[in-house]
Amino acid sequence: MSERLFIFDTTLRDGEQVPGCQLNTVEKIQVAKQLEALGVDVIEAGFPVSSPGDFNSVIEISKAVTWPTICALTRAVQKDIDVAAEALKYAKRKRIHTGIGTSDSHIKYKFNSTREEIIERAVSAVKYARRYVDDVEFYAEDAGRTDNEYLARVIEAVIKAGATVVNIPDTTGYCLPDEYGAKIKYLVDHVDGIDKAIISTHCHNDLGMATANTISGVLNGARQVEVTIDGIGERAGNTALEEVAMILRCHKHLNIDTNINTQKIYPTSRMVSSLMNMPVQPNKAIVGRNAFAHSSGIHQDGVLKNVQTYEIIDPKDVGIDDNAIVLTARSGRAALKHRLHVLGVEMSQEKLDKVYEDFLKLADKKKDITDDDIMVIAGADRNVNHHIKLEYLQVTSGVGVRSVASLGLNISGEHFEAAATGNGPVDAAIKAVKQIIKRQMTLKEFTIQAISKGSDDVGKVHMQVEYDGQMYYGFGANTDIIAASVEAYIDCINKFRK
Repeated sequence: MSERLFIFDTTLRDGEQVPGCQLNTVEKIQVAKQLEALGVDVIEAGFPVSSPGDFNSVIEISKAVTWPTICALTRAVQKDIDVAAEALKYAKRKRIHTGIGTSDSHIKYKFNSTREEIIERAVSAVKYARRYVDDVEFYAEDAGRTDNEYLARVIEAVIKAGATVVNIPDTTGYCLPDEYGAKIKYLVDHVDGIDKAIISTHCHNDLGMATANTISGVLNGARQVEVTIDGIGERAGNTALEEVAMILRCHKHLNIDTNINTQKIYPTSRMVSSLMNMPVQPNKAIVGRNAFAHSSGIHQDGVLKNVQTYEIIDPKDVGIDDNAIVLTARSGRAALKHRLHVLGVEMSQEKLDKVYEDFLKLADKKKDITDDDIMVIAGADRNVNHHIKLEYLQVTSGVGVRSVASLGLNISGEHFEAAATGNGPVDAAIKAVKQIIKRQMTLKEFTIQAISKGSDDVGKVHMQVEYDGQMYYGFGANTDIIAASVEAYIDCINKFRK
């Protein structure tokens, strides 16, 4: 039977400490509800004594969230704990997270104190917090640089004082994985009563080892991990929730499970990235846009034959519709043939060989090969077989006014007109198209290619539309980006199976 690992998400506390990532209370509630849907066990909602905004956010999140434990951070100070308890009054399950620095540098330079006084303050804080809640977590700040013998004394004392969870932070991201794992193992072996508390990891990524350290901690006895979405957090960030969840899912032989609904990982990542203005790096594990993209010809050929040749994770398991075959000069015939098939073009092997030669010549000159480039190389006229064509488009938009679009479509020789309003000119124009094409379709992806030559350059739009359980890709190119968007949408519709 698998052991349970508890997921403690601190996106709304440690993650929000990143400059420029602050959220208002409404946005925090939105993220908290998404974290609940994702399946996190504990949500660290804030540091209530730090500001009225944090205090109010903890209150409102406590009201909005049903089953996860809501946690509030404090220092080992009575006033902090009083304020945290007040902020948690509406939480169905509540936890106070209190603690103090335990490394010699913290004791000497931060607190101007002694080891014995630090233990006394730690015990006092835990006992005081237990007056308010049954679930108290203690953090030994800078535990990564605290010698193990003294750390064990601190942890043993706070467990006897009533701590239910003991957090062993690598606050500076200094530890090596085997070093951090050995620290957790030392506590398991040397702390009397360690079985009465859950050991928690809290690792930072200053040297790029946050996830490795966290997993090492888990393998040595930790059963709670403190993580953030996309690994955001102080300085270089924290351990990424999605990485820990998928490592354990891929390595089932470890027999350690989480409550995470992995199919909600990608949408949660997008939400946090958008609300916190924190772009996800393209090569970010699990959620980066290149995480399931293949440009090497050898890799593309293998993936098209059997996805498991180069992918250990099914993109759908993390909420991504599919992997991406990125066409470059390193791509092989199999990748080009697959892309042509997606675009609705089938051809003989002889013609494919000729098209592939032309493709390589263009790929040597261009960094990115677009669908339109491929269609031109293949000699396919995108409009010849289209039974729906855009005849005209007129859009009115501006600051402080609602956008209005009117357009005309030619459908198999018959003329149709419609007008609609929307949240911007593109939205208005697409709604007008929908008025004429009365089908239940969902826009899944909308990408505008960057303009690099000038303001009169052709804007290129790629779209992905879901209809009747199938995905359809569309392309539009026009000096008017709104017209290009409509053309891309119509291009998708023209590919719907009759």
